[in-house]
Amino acid sequence: MATYQKRGYKPKTKEEVEEVVQEESTTAEVFSSLDEGASRTEAWVEKNQKPIFVGIAVIVIAVLGYLGYEKFIQEPKELEASNEMYQAQNYFNEAVSGSVAKDSLFTLSLNGGEGKYGFLDIIDNYSGTKAGNLAHYYAGMAYLNTNKYQEAIDQLEDFDSDDMMLGPLAKGSIGDAFMQLDQPEEALSFYKKAADLKANDFTTPRFLLKAATVALALGKNDDAVTYLNRIKEDYSESAAAQEVPLYLGMAKAE
Repeated sequence: MATYQKRGYKPKTKEEVEEVVQEESTTAEVFSSLDEGASRTEAWVEKNQKPIFVGIAVIVIAVLGYLGYEKFIQEPKELEASNEMYQAQNYFNEAVSGSVAKDSLFTLSLNGGEGKYGFLDIIDNYSGTKAGNLAHYYAGMAYLNTNKYQEAIDQLEDFDSDDMMLGPLAKGSIGDAFMQLDQPEEALSFYKKAADLKANDFTTPRFLLKAATVALALGKNDDAVTYLNRIKEDYSESAAAQEVPLYLGMAKAE
């Protein structure tokens, strides 16, 4: 085994001399290997420097291109889409809050008016923007309110949102459309999705109650009891909770 030698120490025995020679030889081999490895790396880099630099350039150009696209193309497009959708949103809001000419206002929100785009135009012309995505939601709700249920389903299924309210409302509205098309199994599926999508005190009990009523109509009483008990236990302060005793009685009586 090699032993620590003080600086200036001279080996005295034959064994110590051989040990020193062996250590020096091993050290030389290590440095020689390192030198050879470094030389091979330098040679490889020199030989392949063109593709390396090209690869780096491609990455830099891609990053700069993405940043440039976001700044100079996507952001202005988002702003333009939002401005173009303003009038359609006004028509929609008037239809929701007003008591007359609802159908015509919803139609204007869909197709446009006064020289401005409707939601369908926004979808066609601003695909890939936040406004274009939101236009699917508005269009779906407008179709739902004008009794065009399949069109409502198509638009709402194209809407994608992580919003606490809009996501569940879109799913639940698809359930409403299926109910109007006399497809309760599909409606129940979407009511359950709406209830589970983003738990909150407004949409969750609302769609749990709808799921319970449809389950009762389909003879799925045990499922109905599960939905109703969830409202009773987790959302006792909600408006839907006031109806739970009635439906629980119906579910357990049959």
